[in-house]
Amino acid sequence: MKVFKKIVISLVMAMSMTAISSSAFAAESKDLNAVVRVAAEGTIAKIEEAISLVEKGGDTAAAVAAINEARQLQKEFRYELTERTRQKANEKLRVAREALESGDTKAAEETLKASLAQFKEMKVTYDAAHK
Repeated sequence: MKVFKKIVISLVMAMSMTAISSSAFAAESKDLNAVVRVAAEGTIAKIEEAISLVEKGGDTAAAVAAINEARQLQKEFRYELTERTRQKANEKLRVAREALESGDTKAAEETLKASLAQFKEMKVTYDAAHK
Protein backbone atom coordinates (compact mmCIF):
# COMPACT_ATOMS: atom_id res chain seq x y z
CA MET A 1 0.00 0.00 0.00
CA LYS A 2 2.88 2.40 0.79
CA VAL A 3 4.40 1.81 -2.64
CA PHE A 4 1.05 2.49 -4.30
CA LYS A 5 0.70 5.81 -2.39
CA LYS A 6 4.19 6.89 -3.46
CA ILE A 7 3.43 6.10 -7.09
CA VAL A 8 0.14 8.00 -7.03
CA ILE A 9 1.68 11.03 -5.31
CA SER A 10 4.60 11.08 -7.77
CA LEU A 11 2.22 10.83 -10.70
CA VAL A 12 0.03 13.67 -9.43
CA MET A 13 3.06 15.90 -8.83
CA ALA A 14 4.44 15.20 -12.31
CA MET A 15 1.11 15.98 -13.94
CA SER A 16 0.68 19.24 -12.02
CA MET A 17 4.21 20.38 -12.92
CA THR A 18 3.55 19.65 -16.60
CA ALA A 19 0.28 21.61 -16.54
CA ILE A 20 1.91 24.63 -14.90
CA SER A 21 4.95 24.56 -17.16
CA SER A 22 3.02 24.48 -20.43
CA SER A 23 1.03 27.59 -19.57
CA ALA A 24 4.17 29.41 -18.48
CA PHE A 25 5.92 28.61 -21.77
CA ALA A 26 2.97 29.84 -23.81
CA ALA A 27 2.97 33.23 -22.10
CA GLU A 28 6.73 33.53 -22.33
CA SER A 29 6.74 33.02 -26.11
CA LYS A 30 4.80 36.24 -26.70
CA ASP A 31 7.11 38.14 -24.36
CA LEU A 32 10.17 36.71 -26.10
CA ASN A 33 9.02 38.12 -29.45
CA ALA A 34 8.66 41.55 -27.85
CA VAL A 35 12.14 41.33 -26.33
CA VAL A 36 13.66 40.38 -29.68
CA ARG A 37 11.87 43.22 -31.48
CA VAL A 38 13.01 45.78 -28.90
CA ALA A 39 16.57 44.46 -29.12
CA ALA A 40 16.53 44.65 -32.92
CA GLU A 41 15.21 48.19 -32.98
CA GLY A 42 17.59 49.29 -30.22
CA THR A 43 20.60 47.78 -31.96
CA ILE A 44 19.76 49.51 -35.23
CA ALA A 45 19.17 52.83 -33.44
CA LYS A 46 22.50 52.66 -31.60
CA ILE A 47 24.40 51.84 -34.79
CA GLU A 48 22.72 54.77 -36.55
CA GLU A 49 23.68 56.98 -33.60
CA ALA A 50 27.31 55.83 -33.85
CA ILE A 51 27.35 56.46 -37.61
CA SER A 52 25.94 59.94 -37.07
CA LEU A 53 28.59 60.75 -34.48
CA VAL A 54 31.39 59.48 -36.71
CA GLU A 55 30.10 61.35 -39.77
CA LYS A 56 29.89 64.62 -37.84
CA GLY A 57 33.36 64.09 -36.43
CA GLY A 58 31.84 64.09 -32.98
CA ASP A 59 32.98 62.65 -29.72
CA THR A 60 34.80 59.37 -30.34
CA ALA A 61 34.07 58.19 -26.81
CA ALA A 62 30.33 58.68 -27.38
CA ALA A 63 30.51 56.75 -30.66
CA VAL A 64 32.38 53.91 -28.95
CA ALA A 65 29.77 53.91 -26.16
CA ALA A 66 26.97 53.67 -28.75
CA ILE A 67 28.75 50.77 -30.44
CA ASN A 68 29.17 49.02 -27.09
CA GLU A 69 25.47 49.48 -26.32
CA ALA A 70 24.58 48.07 -29.75
CA ARG A 71 26.79 45.06 -29.07
CA GLN A 72 24.99 44.46 -25.78
CA LEU A 73 21.53 44.85 -27.31
CA GLN A 74 22.27 42.53 -30.23
CA LYS A 75 22.75 39.65 -27.79
CA GLU A 76 18.97 39.57 -27.32
CA PHE A 77 18.33 39.77 -31.08
CA ARG A 78 18.28 36.00 -31.50
CA TYR A 79 16.60 34.14 -34.33
CA GLU A 80 17.78 30.82 -35.67
CA LEU A 81 17.64 31.77 -39.35
CA THR A 82 19.76 34.89 -38.85
CA GLU A 83 22.21 33.69 -36.21
CA ARG A 84 25.24 33.49 -38.49
CA THR A 85 24.48 36.94 -39.92
CA ARG A 86 24.19 38.30 -36.37
CA GLN A 87 27.60 36.91 -35.51
CA LYS A 88 29.16 38.49 -38.60
CA ALA A 89 27.48 41.84 -37.95
CA ASN A 90 28.64 41.76 -34.32
CA GLU A 91 32.19 41.12 -35.52
CA LYS A 92 31.91 44.20 -37.73
CA LEU A 93 30.83 46.23 -34.71
CA ARG A 94 33.92 45.05 -32.87
CA VAL A 95 36.16 45.97 -35.81
CA ALA A 96 34.50 49.41 -36.07
CA ARG A 97 35.05 50.04 -32.39
CA GLU A 98 38.72 49.12 -32.68
CA ALA A 99 39.08 51.36 -35.75
CA LEU A 100 37.57 54.27 -33.84
CA GLU A 101 39.82 53.68 -30.87
CA SER A 102 42.86 53.71 -33.16
CA GLY A 103 41.67 56.92 -34.88
CA ASP A 104 40.64 55.48 -38.27
CA THR A 105 37.20 57.08 -38.59
CA LYS A 106 36.82 56.33 -42.32
CA ALA A 107 37.20 52.57 -41.81
CA ALA A 108 34.96 52.71 -38.74
CA GLU A 109 32.22 54.50 -40.69
CA GLU A 110 32.33 51.99 -43.56
CA THR A 111 32.27 49.03 -41.18
CA LEU A 112 29.40 50.51 -39.18
CA LYS A 113 27.36 51.02 -42.35
CA ALA A 114 27.98 47.41 -43.41
CA SER A 115 26.95 46.19 -39.98
CA LEU A 116 23.82 48.36 -40.06
CA ALA A 117 22.81 46.88 -43.41
CA GLN A 118 23.18 43.36 -41.99
CA PHE A 119 21.11 44.14 -38.90
CA LYS A 120 18.37 45.74 -41.02
CA GLU A 121 18.33 42.66 -43.24
CA MET A 122 18.03 40.45 -40.14
CA LYS A 123 15.12 42.52 -38.84
CA VAL A 124 13.28 42.18 -42.14
CA THR A 125 13.77 38.40 -42.02
CA TYR A 126 12.61 38.24 -38.40
CA ASP A 127 9.57 40.45 -39.01
CA ALA A 128 8.52 38.38 -42.02
CA ALA A 129 8.51 35.22 -39.92
CA HIS A 130 6.85 36.76 -36.83
CA LYS A 131 3.90 38.81 -38.04
